[in-house]
Amino acid sequence: MDRIVDIATDGLHLSAYRGFLIVKLDGQEQGRIALDDICAVIVHAHGVTWTTSLAVELARRGAIIVLCAANHAPVALISPIDGHHAQAAKMRAQWDAPRPLMKQLWRQIVVAKIEMQASLLFARGRPEGNALAMMARRVRSGDAGNLEAQAARRYWPALMGTDFRRDQDADGANALLNYGYTIMRSCVARSIVAVGLHPTIGLHHHNRLNGFALADDLVEPFRPLVDNLVQRMADEGVDSVTSEAKLRLARLIGHDVRIGGNISPVSVASQRMAQSLARSFEDRKQVLTLFEPPDALSWASFGQAAAH
Repeated sequence: MDRIVDIATDGLHLSAYRGFLIVKLDGQEQGRIALDDICAVIVHAHGVTWTTSLAVELARRGAIIVLCAANHAPVALISPIDGHHAQAAKMRAQWDAPRPLMKQLWRQIVVAKIEMQASLLFARGRPEGNALAMMARRVRSGDAGNLEAQAARRYWPALMGTDFRRDQDADGANALLNYGYTIMRSCVARSIVAVGLHPTIGLHHHNRLNGFALADDLVEPFRPLVDNLVQRMADEGVDSVTSEAKLRLARLIGHDVRIGGNISPVSVASQRMAQSLARSFEDRKQVLTLFEPPDALSWASFGQAAAH
């Protein structure tokens, strides 16, 4: 299984040795992880150093290095340059994709996100799920009516309570959401690079300072998986990004979802989504493959299984 390596202790030194990531503190080895098992390395701590050889070895394996701010939101990502043997052709197809196709692909992603939100609310017995399900059916090309934002205004109070406000700079559940989204974004970013697409060229997000706009687009349907677990942890009294909370969130990429009639881990669903997006660009038609919203029992299993 792809592993997320979280570096949260100040002053650690990271290096590569004989196929392993070696973690040391004050010259003493603290642990090692096989490089081939790593999906992403997420750095939160201060004073962490790493060798160039480690960065090179991770890049050769398609792994991502994510640097986070104090609020656990990512501020920088280090990704490989070479992701696929046909990278040039795939990037050209991506760059030349017609605008109507890009807008239809974005519509499909927004519909999938809102359907996921509605499914989660239904699983929690929240009546607002009906309103979101209706919104999903009304999304137009490019989400011209901004149904994504309208759905969010109903979704967050229904899921987290009327006093909750989504704020990237806040503590508590917001910090847990930041960390969970960082996990999912890293997983999606790796999949994008691996299939030869350019992460800067987004379907909808087009900030000139955002080097991973496409990851921000494709991660949207995955976000409710994080929301579900964070809400469960909030009910349990978890209100900070503890080591245990990080582990539970990191395990989400190993949970199974249904995609294309098959059961696959979230990390594989991310790969299949990126592969189908590359085909959409090459074939100039919409063949994006997304996973299905879980049923009520599956939603419950996410929280329970992650706690083991």
